[in-house]
Amino acid sequence: MDLKTILSWILHIDRHLNELVAATGPEWVYIVLFAIIFCETGLVVMPFLPGDSLLFAVGALCASTGSQLSLALMIPLLVVAAISGDAVNYWIGAQVGPKVFRSQSSRWLNQSHLIRAQHFYEMYGAKTIIIARFVPIVRTFAPFVAGIGRMHFGRFWLYNIVGGIVWVTLFLVAGYWFGNLEWVKENFIFVTLGIIAVSVIPIAIEWLKARRSPKANP
Repeated sequence: MDLKTILSWILHIDRHLNELVAATGPEWVYIVLFAIIFCETGLVVMPFLPGDSLLFAVGALCASTGSQLSLALMIPLLVVAAISGDAVNYWIGAQVGPKVFRSQSSRWLNQSHLIRAQHFYEMYGAKTIIIARFVPIVRTFAPFVAGIGRMHFGRFWLYNIVGGIVWVTLFLVAGYWFGNLEWVKENFIFVTLGIIAVSVIPIAIEWLKARRSPKANP
């Protein structure tokens, strides 16, 4: 899949979801959506996958007249995908993370994203697992960093479950209630860009703080 196709899916995800339902039927759509959410949260090499905008679009699709997708089924399914994805990511971080983190370069990981997630974790502690759900890229790297730091597994699971439930439910329900408003349907690309913009605000704030803070003495 080339960059143009990826951008098309991100910006016109409502249209592509409708095409997917028409082409494959609802059963396959459930499987595909589970896989996307699981991979975005569970595989640290896939931070580019859509999360927030995808959930919003899926919620809108569930509310569409004639839609074969059920919100009552979609919520628990994607909650499980999000929770299990973070759990796998934590396990990978605990197993191979320290070696990767010590490396100056990695063929598979963006080191700057990894460091950013580490700073996020240092600032918010265990709450990062919840907060990061709403921040693209950090969402994918946060459980990996938690695994590297050997965060207490029981504590991780608590925040993982809470974060997964809140994130998935919030965006699916928001899409269900607002996604089919006429203005939203006609300007879905701007809604998508707005969701992305709001999601990256925490990253922008932290970046500005880092730029303004005095550099540590050597």
